[in-house]
Formats: sequence, C-alpha cells, structure tokens
Amino acid sequence: MNSWLNNLSRFWKRFILLLAILALVGIAQMISWWLRFGGIYVPGISSGLWVMLGIMQLSAFILVFSMNVHGIKVNSLGNRSIVYLGAFSGILGLIGVAANFSFDLGVPRTIPLIFSFVLFFLLSTMFLGGNAVLKWLRMQTYSVSPVAVYGAGAAGIQLISALEESREIKPAAIVDDSSNLQGVIISGLTVKSPSCLADMVKSGKIKKVLLAMPSVSPQKKQKIIASLSQLGCEVQSLPSYIDLISGEGLLESLQPVQMEDLLGREGIDINIPGVANAYKSRVVMVTGAGGSIGSELCRQILTAEPHKLVLFEMTEHALYTIDRELGMLAQDSGIEVVPVLGSVTDAKLVAETMKEHGVNLVLHAAAYKHVPLIEAHVLEGVRNNVLGTKAVAEAALAANIERFILISTDKAVRPTNIMGATKRLSELVIQDIQTRSKGTRFAMVRFGNVLDSSGSVIPLFREQIAAGGPITLTHNDVTRYFMTIPEASRLVLLAGSFSEGGDVFVLDMGKPVRIADMARRLIELSGLTVRDEANPEGNIEIITTGMRPGEKLYEELLIGENILPTPHKKILRAEEHMLSQLEMADALRGLEQALDTRDVEAARRLIARWVKGYHSVDYGDVA
Repeated sequence: MNSWLNNLSRFWKRFILLLAILALVGIAQMISWWLRFGGIYVPGISSGLWVMLGIMQLSAFILVFSMNVHGIKVNSLGNRSIVYLGAFSGILGLIGVAANFSFDLGVPRTIPLIFSFVLFFLLSTMFLGGNAVLKWLRMQTYSVSPVAVYGAGAAGIQLISALEESREIKPAAIVDDSSNLQGVIISGLTVKSPSCLADMVKSGKIKKVLLAMPSVSPQKKQKIIASLSQLGCEVQSLPSYIDLISGEGLLESLQPVQMEDLLGREGIDINIPGVANAYKSRVVMVTGAGGSIGSELCRQILTAEPHKLVLFEMTEHALYTIDRELGMLAQDSGIEVVPVLGSVTDAKLVAETMKEHGVNLVLHAAAYKHVPLIEAHVLEGVRNNVLGTKAVAEAALAANIERFILISTDKAVRPTNIMGATKRLSELVIQDIQTRSKGTRFAMVRFGNVLDSSGSVIPLFREQIAAGGPITLTHNDVTRYFMTIPEASRLVLLAGSFSEGGDVFVLDMGKPVRIADMARRLIELSGLTVRDEANPEGNIEIITTGMRPGEKLYEELLIGENILPTPHKKILRAEEHMLSQLEMADALRGLEQALDTRDVEAARRLIARWVKGYHSVDYGDVA
C-alpha cells in the first residue's frame, strides 16, 4: 500500500486530495444544517440551502487552486498547514455569508459560521489521520531503527520533529541530564534521566543515541560522549547549531561527512556505460572480498548481473559481513554468491576454487597495505603480497580464465617502504606471467589512496576529532592522491574490460591533496574549528609527529614517462620496465628461501636488488 502511494504521480495525489476536500465541503454543509435545524430538509428555506451548497462547492473548487490547499503534503503536516486549513475554512464561511446576503437566500446567518468550524474540524481530522496512517504504513514497509535523543533543548525538539519524517529512524526516547527538564513531555515522549539508557540498549528498545546538544562546551560534550561510549551502541552527534537552521536539514547533519567534500574537487561520474557488459553472465572471483576496495568491487559487480560471484577472503568476520550483505541483495536477482574462507597463499585452495566454480574473471584485491606494519613484518608482507599474487595468477593461468586484474597502488612507484616494494614485485609477477599466457589476459590497475578505506587517515582523524583532538600528522607537507571508494572501484572494473594483456593501467586521480588541508577540512565539516595560534579558542588542534619509517612526502603514479590513452579519459596505460623470466624466477626463488629461513635481511636485500627505484629515507631531515 505504501509503495503504491509513493509511486503515484504528484498529479494524481493532488487530484485525489482535491476530490476529498470537495467531498468534505459538502459533508460540512450537511452537518451544519443538521446541527442548526436537526435535519437536512427544512420547509421554506431548503431551496436557499441547496443554492448555497452549489455556491460553496464552486467557491471551494476555485479556492483550493488559488490557495494550493491540495498541495499540502499529508506526510509532513505542521502547524502552518493547520493554520492554512483554518484560513481556507474561514474564507469559505465568509463567502457563504456574502452569498446569503447577495442572493437573498434566506439562510440563517449562523449556518456559514457553523460550516466554517465543522469544515476545519473535518479537514484537520482528515490530514492528521492521513499523516498517522502514512507513518504506520512506513513503519510496516521499512526497517526503522529506534533511537534515543540526548538533549531536550531547542536542538533536541527540532531533531525529534525531523526524525518524525524519517524512513530509517524513529525517536523512541528522549533524555537530558537537567532535572528541570526531566518529566516534561515532548512529542509524546517523557524526558528521562540518561541513567535509563543502559537498560534500554540491553532490552533492544534503542539501537543508537543521537546527541543533540550543539551549544554545550567541548569539555562537557567530550565527557558525555565518553559516558555514552560505554553503552555498546552507536553514538552520533549533531555538529553545530548552524546545522539546525541551515537549509540542509537536521538528518543530513547527523550523517558522516561526505568523502567527496574532502577532495576539494568534483566527483567522477561512476555511471560508466560498458562496465556491465564485461561482467554480465560471467563467473567473477574477487580476492580480498571483505576489504574496503574488494567489498565495493563486489557491490558494483553485482549490479552488472554476473552469473556467479565468488568471495575469497581470509578474515572470517569480513567474509561473513560482505556475504550477508550481498546475499540479501542477490536474493531476488538469482545471482549466486559463494563465500570462500582462505588465504591467497594457499595455492591448492585457490586453484580448486577456480576449477569448482568455473571462474571467468579474477579481481585480485587481497593484500597487506598498512605501511608501518609491513615495515615491521617484512616476511609476512612478502608472503601475502608477492607469493599470494603468484599463487592466484598461476591458478588463473592453469584454469585458462579470461581476465586477471591486480589491484595495485601508487606506493609501488619508486617505493621507500616494504609495502610499496612488495606491491611492485606483485606487478612484476603479473607482467612476467603474461609472457607465458596464451589465453588469459593479465593486467594491473594502479591508483592512490582511497578515502575512508580501512587503515586510511580519515577513520583515524574521525576518532581523534570525536575524542576532542588533537589530530596527528606526520608532516605538514605530506601530499597524497585520493579517490572515493566507488570512484576507484568503478574505474578498476572499466580498466579490466580494456585489458589486452600485460597492461599497467593508471587512474587519473586529479591533483594530489595535502593531508594537513584535508584534516582542517574534516574538522570544519564536522562543525568545529581548528585550534592554532590564529584561533586559540578553537576546538581541535593539529600537531605533527614526524615521518614514519618508509613514508614519503609525496607519491607518484608512474615510474617512466611513457603513457598511452584508453577509451576513458580517467584511465591511462603505462609502458614500464619489467624483469625477464630468468630474473623473475631468480627473485622469487630467493624470496621463498628467505621466507623458509625466516631471514628478514636477505628479503630486504632481494627487494632492493629487484625493485627498481626502491630506496630508504633519512627521516631526520624531514621530521
């Protein structure tokens, strides 16, 4: 029922409302006669009453259009709309008085007065009742999450009013630490003490707490957030009072900052024609399917209507989460989603998975990517990033699949850290294996940082802002290339469809962004201010801690200068140095031996030997 109403055009909604209003005008006339005379038929003046009925109906029809009464949204009825209905009823009553005297109808003067009150009552009842019914239907149709609003002041009252129209959230409780406000009823909810929240969370009565105290001091706000963090449920905060009076609305101010806002540029159009054709009715396997990029690749592949989607992931929780999400999305489309728990370093499992499911395309996104951690765990970085890529690529070659796409990184270009060097080695593995491939087309897609991915700076900055600061930077001049997760994933899928074999695709990520500027922008988009010498009263301080091992001031996307265009302007094809088959075999043999003997220094020497441009950094000069 709710979906049918939502699908009605605005014309039909207005038409139905017009008919209802005209019907209520006639009913109000009849009721006013009955209240005045005790019946509908009145000897001597019945003809005048019927003439007045005709005049009132015609006047109501004209007045509805002139006042746009049928344009009132039933599901967002407010005090102004009720006043508007009162004005409509009063004007119609005055028209009745004027008609009675002008045409000498002989109708008692109290009839138009009674009619105005009755019509206002009927119209208000219809709109309020319709509003209640639509809210009930919305509750039945959508999965609504109950929340508690912390703060019974002006911000809390306006927030509850906004939440009344939400499809996803309903206010189930309101709390405030002020004893003066406790016991007050707001929108049918009694203001309670915050001490009741713990029991409400445990019983499932609320799923989230929305902090609506934008004018409170940063110190008190931090204390409240710290206490709420013990509840075991999500907590969101209304950033500033500006959001309460802005045209963007209250609900938007509670949402996380849009990643596009941090880039300082327009987003890339991800509705790219031709992507779906490359994956439609195919069996696609994504390694690292539970990661930030892998999971988004899976979501977008699902929209391309593949025959089957194989999710290969080593982390149990990540695999469970993405399988559960995609399973629900694929249920109605008939697409089979197959979760496989395991590591890409398990060559036998990888090969069996490809053979069992008849995989046509592989997107290899599985990798360790956290720079400081891999710098401290060199052998595990080599095992997962290099030998894992080798295992998946060789299995793809043996299974004679159509395409294999490696997800790489700008840190692979003249790397200063082990993570970047292992990713460059994985690129060399792909370039080498392509020379022995007769059917499978191997390619790699290289791009920079992805906003809000796991391990990136944005989640860290958010945590630091929520804790009241400071935000920590390694260096004021650090710059990075950035894309949003959907942008990068969509271009990866498109680049894969361009593959001719051995390609190194590079995504045009625009201009690099200063991390310091991004931190400042994130603070401001959160409704706060930066605390510095120019603004000592600001909310969040930004401090520098010094460069970490393996970190660069800036990243590059190309090793050489040979770049070629592709059918899409944001995707370039690079021609770069590669190792010979003998050199690659020698490098892999040496790395496998270093892993067997647990020789970290040997692994480092081999990396320095085979990865062109690899060098370490003296951090004392830049910190």
